[in-house]
Amino acid sequence: MNAVNAWVLYRFGGFMSVLSTNSVFTSLQQSGPFTVSEHSLNIGRFSQQTRQWLKNLQKNPNNVTKYRALRSQIFEFLGVDDFEQIQTLISDKALREKRSERALCLLGNMFGINGNLNEIKSRVDEYSRTADAVIHSIIGKILSPYASHIEATNEIEVTNNPVELLLIMFNDGYHKKARFEARRKLILMTLAASIDQRERETDIESKFSAFLAFLNGYVWSPNLKIGELDPVYLYSKHRPEDFSCNAVTVLDPAQAKLIQLAKGEKLTLLKRRSFTVGVKKTPIYVSIRKKPPQAKVLKLLRKNQKNPAVAVDDELGLMAVLDSVSDVKAFQQHLTRSASKANSLMVLEDISDTLSEHSQYQGRAVGSSDKTAMMKFFARLGGMRVEFIIHTNKTWLNYRYQQDVAHNEYEVKRIFDTGVIELLFPMDIFHLKHLKTRDEMVQFFRKQIES
Repeated sequence: MNAVNAWVLYRFGGFMSVLSTNSVFTSLQQSGPFTVSEHSLNIGRFSQQTRQWLKNLQKNPNNVTKYRALRSQIFEFLGVDDFEQIQTLISDKALREKRSERALCLLGNMFGINGNLNEIKSRVDEYSRTADAVIHSIIGKILSPYASHIEATNEIEVTNNPVELLLIMFNDGYHKKARFEARRKLILMTLAASIDQRERETDIESKFSAFLAFLNGYVWSPNLKIGELDPVYLYSKHRPEDFSCNAVTVLDPAQAKLIQLAKGEKLTLLKRRSFTVGVKKTPIYVSIRKKPPQAKVLKLLRKNQKNPAVAVDDELGLMAVLDSVSDVKAFQQHLTRSASKANSLMVLEDISDTLSEHSQYQGRAVGSSDKTAMMKFFARLGGMRVEFIIHTNKTWLNYRYQQDVAHNEYEVKRIFDTGVIELLFPMDIFHLKHLKTRDEMVQFFRKQIES
């Protein structure tokens, strides 16, 4: 799918976009009914600004319902009865402090946070840091050349108190950009809180430790020390038309030092473990991860969801790279037998195998390419559900370097084509031309890969 078609589809509802009229993030849409204007909303009931805003709101009955629910939540959270009292709260520091303590108690009960006020505050501060990390992760990678366009206002970054952030939205002493960023930070904090609640309910930290213990105790070769790795290099040659891998050779570090790279060649370091079946010791590169909170927040945005139980199904994951397809099959069988040794049945779910040249990947995610080759499945074992992505050396190199397949390109496409960039960095505030920026960032990563 080309850039223009993807843009049109998500912009007008072809995808379950965060910008569509049925988005669950309507309150953050700068082109929607709750847009942040040059001045905070005039609370006068009969002002021209208020009448025009109500007229626009009433064009969609669903937005009226959303507005009433949002207004009730704001009033209850701040402990006020009308908008006039919000202005009083802005100017009364002592009253704000009392309402902030009350608000922390309300949040603690809503998200099931046990502890005293200081413990709840500490947890809310974590949600604030996660919200900031979401923006920093985009600035640091996907939009790194445009950091000056989208860097956050200092006053918003240092504000963790949700009451203070909410009041900034109604304070005309703050610039439009700052008021939008306060709203954005509050919504991201809410998503972070939902994710934290889900992690506590599912005990994800314990499961991650148990998964690592399973791998070290039953999967990897028993003569290996924990964390012991064998470094090798993949010396690869790539086709000029799409930079796909044409040939790959495994070299030890001494051999790699002798290589003089020509155009279209890559030397890629892998630090490998091994597993043993019978007398055969098979090398394997493994990347094991527990998805960090900021990545889960971005996934909720891309999926247009606020419920982590629905949208985030890959909290635990393992990516493996082996020398050949036969080694991949041996590893899959070894996993099943290892689970049995650990007194657990292992069931594979949602299996997708496109390692064969005759099979084609049918990616469901926005931005994914049908040229992608991998084996992917979820393994249910020991009370856990773990996502496995398995590559051969050649398909892993394509996953890193091939045009339309490389993961860096995919990250750019999916965050733009789902509308997340426009939602978080609207044009009229950050002056970022989204379609042009999308294409420039794809080319930026291609240049990094091929140089």
